[in-house]
Amino acid sequence: MESYLKQKAKNDFKGADRDLSVSLFCLQKQFWHVLNNIRTIVPVLRLHRKNMKEENHMAIFEGAGVALVTPFTESGEVNYDKLAELLEEQIAGGTDAIVICGTTGEASTMSPEEHLSVIKYGCEVVKGRIPVVAGTGSNCTREAVYMSQKAEEAGADGVLLVTPYYNKATQKGLIAHYTAIAEAVPETPIIMYNVPSRTGCNIQPATAVALAKNVKNIVGIKAASGDLSQIATMMSMADGCIELYSGNDDQVLPILSLGGLGVISVLSNVAPKETHDMVMKFLEGDTKGAAEIQLKAIPLIHALFSEVNPIPVKAALNLMGKEVGPLRMPLSEMEDANKAKLAEELKNFGIKLA
Repeated sequence: MESYLKQKAKNDFKGADRDLSVSLFCLQKQFWHVLNNIRTIVPVLRLHRKNMKEENHMAIFEGAGVALVTPFTESGEVNYDKLAELLEEQIAGGTDAIVICGTTGEASTMSPEEHLSVIKYGCEVVKGRIPVVAGTGSNCTREAVYMSQKAEEAGADGVLLVTPYYNKATQKGLIAHYTAIAEAVPETPIIMYNVPSRTGCNIQPATAVALAKNVKNIVGIKAASGDLSQIATMMSMADGCIELYSGNDDQVLPILSLGGLGVISVLSNVAPKETHDMVMKFLEGDTKGAAEIQLKAIPLIHALFSEVNPIPVKAALNLMGKEVGPLRMPLSEMEDANKAKLAEELKNFGIKLA
């Protein structure tokens, strides 16, 4: 009896081992099936994105667009020679678009004549090699119309329009504001810029979607609210009508995962190749490689926003020997302790200092 029980237990163990082997084999087959499905889906998503771009001829760019600084001389004038150098370095570094005269470009401290001169010069230097998007927003609709028309004449491939600030606007007012500008430059693609922390004015999801669906040349939004839930809500309503760009360097991959096409980036000023690579790796299906770049960049991104933008990024470029000059008041030079931390993080990221 005892030997029978031992033999039975041995047979039962072998049977269980066989069952486990079969189960593991089945799980392995299921894993490879899922992986192959993912490999099949990624090209389909790429094709879908390509078709969307072909159907919407107003789309501007995919990838990383640099929110470019404006270099000044020590006396505070625009340094056009240095601007040309920065533009050439960005193109050589793989940047996908130039966003000129935005927040990072200190456009709010420029006269209208300077503002338009910088846009025109930027377009002349770039010569169509990559798109140039000009910041032309204002809290005065009439001024935004004028600046957008002049940017179009200067050769800009698109315009970036921040929401009205200080006097703000209701959602109804935002629709009227953006529609009026779009109608004044009907052949120029428009990217709305939502950054409520600076403007005190927030484009609600329904408003953004209504504008993108009903106005032909309002094609995208730079989302810098930091509110991923709001952005997800907007994209769930959009049904593909909005080209989404991250406005926050620390949220590039989360926004890409919601259907984003890229980033308008401060980080690109100091790391154009890495920022471009991060976006393109994600869009091409290498999410692990993209995440590695995003996470590696986080300490540097925090240092680049340790004071009001563009104070740190201009300090960073000067630390790198780019000689982009001072800031215009009311912006002030970076605090020494913050600058030391910034220098440390630049080096940790692999960027050489002068």
